[in-house]
Amino acid sequence: MRYQNVAMPQGLLWSSPFTRWQGALAETSSLDLAVNVTGRALRDRQVDAADVDGIVLGITIPQEGSFFGAPTVAARLGATAVTGPMINQACATAVACLHAAAANTMTGGGTQLVLTTDRTSNGPNIVYPAPSAPGGAPRVENLVQRNFAHDPWAGTSMLAAGETVAAELGVTRDELDDVAALRYEQYARALADDRAFQRRYMVPVELPARRGRTTLIERDEGVRPVEREAIAELGPAQPGGLHTGATQTHPADGAAGAVVTGTARARELSRGEGVVEVLAVGFARVAATHMPKAPVPAALAALADAGLGIEQVDAITTHNPFAVNDVYFARTMNVPLDKMNDHGCSLIWGHPQAPTGMRALAELVETLRLRGGGIGLFTGCAAGDTAGAAVVRVND
Repeated sequence: MRYQNVAMPQGLLWSSPFTRWQGALAETSSLDLAVNVTGRALRDRQVDAADVDGIVLGITIPQEGSFFGAPTVAARLGATAVTGPMINQACATAVACLHAAAANTMTGGGTQLVLTTDRTSNGPNIVYPAPSAPGGAPRVENLVQRNFAHDPWAGTSMLAAGETVAAELGVTRDELDDVAALRYEQYARALADDRAFQRRYMVPVELPARRGRTTLIERDEGVRPVEREAIAELGPAQPGGLHTGATQTHPADGAAGAVVTGTARARELSRGEGVVEVLAVGFARVAATHMPKAPVPAALAALADAGLGIEQVDAITTHNPFAVNDVYFARTMNVPLDKMNDHGCSLIWGHPQAPTGMRALAELVETLRLRGGGIGLFTGCAAGDTAGAAVVRVND
């Protein structure tokens, strides 16, 4: 899917810090979080929400009131005349939201506000009526934990997909541990100089606390140190497997967003900082229980629609819930592992689902801005052995 005259203003992609499962945001509705973070991001960047023409809300885990979704969030931000879709495409939700916003803009929809938000902590327990069951006992599903552990079509788990691809590739435990250690080293770069890189896009979360006080969350919470010798002692996540707690991501809570509009309007909103052209997105699905392979065909589809080859890409970020994802991508696309994810990735900072890809896009853009511009590729897998990818160009 290729776009023309669609861009994001530089400086108008943002993310909250990501907090660990059952951490500081565990009792905060992800809708409240989206309003909190987006409101602050727009104020800090001197953008009035009332000036946007549409909203796209990405959320994968229901919250109280989320039936009213995007219109309610828009109104709470001050855009009382704005509406739009609520999108759930598992871990590819951010790319799906970008696609929806880009398509709206390209077909005359004007400026679109994209919000992605999720809280994996305290996901809902859903009660499904079953009047014909013995005693009329209902079926109960813990939405998050059940679906993390079981693909209803493939009959396996996402971890099983990671182990399947690792076995087929013939990778070793040492190779996977090396990837995790490398990604942690890259994440440490984002923390240098008092988190100078993260401060380029990260928006603090300010929450009300007791007695009129507030709690300020300025940095990621729950990132685990990945020391090569220490992680070598970890046991596998499943018997006989290769992945451990260090070589798979952890569930998290967070929110991220962007403004998508026409190129001329993007230049106005960037106030001289330049624009991020949205060139193309791509989606793909691979064989059952092979999810880590899906980012490759998704990336190839997006690059083909953009009229580009991988050799023309200047920076790459990935959503990699398992270390094998990056090994497969590097081998298949002939890209060195250390040329991807310059400042870390979801393997290290966690995975709140909908906002994961949007944060990776924000980091991709900031990486390219520091280099003076260029072509960027984001790609990441999603539940159901699928993936989404996006190609952007950062210009002055």
